[in-house]
Amino acid sequence: ITTVSGNEFLLQSDIDFLILDWFHAIKNAIDRLPKEQRITSRNLEFKLRRSSSIELLHNLDTESKEPKPEHRKSLIFRLNYSASDTNDRNRVKSRLKKFISRRPSLKTLQEKGLIKDQIFGSYLHLVCEHEKSTVPQFVRLCIKAVEKRGLDVDGIYRVSGNLATIQKLRFVVNQEEKLNLDDSQWEDIHVVTGALKMFFRELPEPLFPYCFFEQFVEAIKIQDNATRVKSIRSLVKKLPRPNYDTMKVLFEHLQKIAAKESVNLMSTQSLGIVFGPTLLRPEKETGNMAVHMLYQNQIVELMLSEYSKIFGSEED
Repeated sequence: ITTVSGNEFLLQSDIDFLILDWFHAIKNAIDRLPKEQRITSRNLEFKLRRSSSIELLHNLDTESKEPKPEHRKSLIFRLNYSASDTNDRNRVKSRLKKFISRRPSLKTLQEKGLIKDQIFGSYLHLVCEHEKSTVPQFVRLCIKAVEKRGLDVDGIYRVSGNLATIQKLRFVVNQEEKLNLDDSQWEDIHVVTGALKMFFRELPEPLFPYCFFEQFVEAIKIQDNATRVKSIRSLVKKLPRPNYDTMKVLFEHLQKIAAKESVNLMSTQSLGIVFGPTLLRPEKETGNMAVHMLYQNQIVELMLSEYSKIFGSEED
């Protein structure tokens, strides 16, 4: 979305109904504006692309610097479908169903050695079992690289790395190729941090397991700080071993990032905003996403600021 003031925003999702909700909300907001505020001297184009190849365009007149009433245009919808007609679409569906039904299962391909166990997109406990550890080796390697050359970098973990390079790193890790993050191709530390965030984002079940989500949300709502910390600590201690150990290593690392806030400008609050939705989320999004996101951020922020109390031993 390009606004009248020239700011550009990208809204992206693979969920069709969510995209449509966004579109209708923005359209309704535009429709409520006075007509004279709907026109700008530059192109204003709003696009929502969906997987079904539907493109919605909102174009406003740009012929003159000072818009005239006769140049005003109403909202235009264009729907472009890749299939020429219903019969063609049905034939494609039928062939796809036959192809999919004949494909061997993922488990069969893995047993035959045709597909290796992946690191990205696999359950945390399976990655740990495969490596005979409780913290994925990739997580440790990324943390080591960031602490070696990224603690002082402005916006570390907030600034995005080159997506193509991040995907290349992801491919190398999944192919079980020997990984050396000191290699010049991974020189941009934002690529390393981007890959680490992607690893956690692609876990089928987040680092904070789904069954714990509501419990953590209820704990963060507690008004008394000492009671709130104690409740969070109790929940953390109940986590499966791979989740607990990985979480402890990650949060210890993020503490070191926050300690350099004066240089890298990443406070515990900033890290909470970055990692909240990445590390914990509900299994089914039923409530207000904005409210959930606020709690997610607050949980991560509290666990960073009270790290020693939450992850320390009983004697601490």
